[in-house]
Amino acid sequence: MKHTPISRRDFLKNLGIAGAGTLLAASPWLSAFSEVMNTSNEKCRLAIIGPGSRGRFLMGFLAKNPKVDIVALCDIYKPSIENALKLAPNAKVYGDYREVLEDKSIDAILVATPLSSHCKIVLDAFDAGKHVFCEKSIGFTMEECYRMYQKHRSTGKIFFTGQQRLFDPRYIKAMEMIHAGTFGEINAIRTFWNRNGDWRRSVPSPNLERLINWRLYKEFSKGLMTELACHQLQIGSWALRKIPEKVMGHGAITYWKDGRDVYDNVSCVYVFDDGVKMTFDSVISNKFYGLEEQIMGSDGTSLLLEAFVEAVITQKQPERIAEEGYYASMLCLLGHQALEEERMLYFPDEYKINYLNHQAKTPEAV
Repeated sequence: MKHTPISRRDFLKNLGIAGAGTLLAASPWLSAFSEVMNTSNEKCRLAIIGPGSRGRFLMGFLAKNPKVDIVALCDIYKPSIENALKLAPNAKVYGDYREVLEDKSIDAILVATPLSSHCKIVLDAFDAGKHVFCEKSIGFTMEECYRMYQKHRSTGKIFFTGQQRLFDPRYIKAMEMIHAGTFGEINAIRTFWNRNGDWRRSVPSPNLERLINWRLYKEFSKGLMTELACHQLQIGSWALRKIPEKVMGHGAITYWKDGRDVYDNVSCVYVFDDGVKMTFDSVISNKFYGLEEQIMGSDGTSLLLEAFVEAVITQKQPERIAEEGYYASMLCLLGHQALEEERMLYFPDEYKINYLNHQAKTPEAV
């Protein structure tokens, strides 16, 4: 598919954002753009924690935004810092994220470190008074995700996650049609994402293997569920406007037997309270059928980052975006647990929050 870049102006114009009450009701996170003209002379001073390949991909968009000053870079891997400085030559360099958080002039941080390190960084950032953009999945465990969400609630700081489909105009239009009943009643959702590759990166020294290829090891990663499923599972809850109640699945290493210990193929079935099922399948040894959502593009990433910047400047958290990111992460982690335990699992009551068809069992932080 050919990707055609879209500006925020064209995006809002095509969606009819001005006065579009129905659209904002379905996608309230778009409210981040509502005061965009009033913030034209303001800046977001941003630090990038983890400017590896993904971090630099996001920096490519941020560096073009006149409302952003990338003032700090933090990483323990020198080549990543050197490449990131090409995008932000005036940024101050740190080797310890805690030193970044001590800088009172920094408004927000972007976290693109290995999954296992997200929680500690994000919790510390909220405590330091920083706004946070965290790549998905937000936490390494469901308990971590819950703590991160509750910390966001208690501190009142802006919290965005890397769920770019929420800002992709094609997804938004499709969801608008689904919610209007254009396609009738939804009885099943099928998602799959297949690739052809070992997911491995070259390393300059054997002692850097786990640092660079962290996605291949259970110590740092949950593999295909947190890296790919996290995006597609959100489609179900967005389309049906509810959270599935249970999941079962299976995962294995059948092709890439190269020392990794995360699965190279997975299959999960999520079940909603009315019996509607949503499936997720992924293999990384054959991409003939590609991915089920062929409309995926990069526009959503660009707009997502712009929305985060606007929210930081105005200090207004858009409705539902933190909750959408929370449940996207929770569902993929629950699915991963079902793969590991090879049994059906129900969504734990203790991790439910007040969102869609779920209700928290204990009062949430305000």
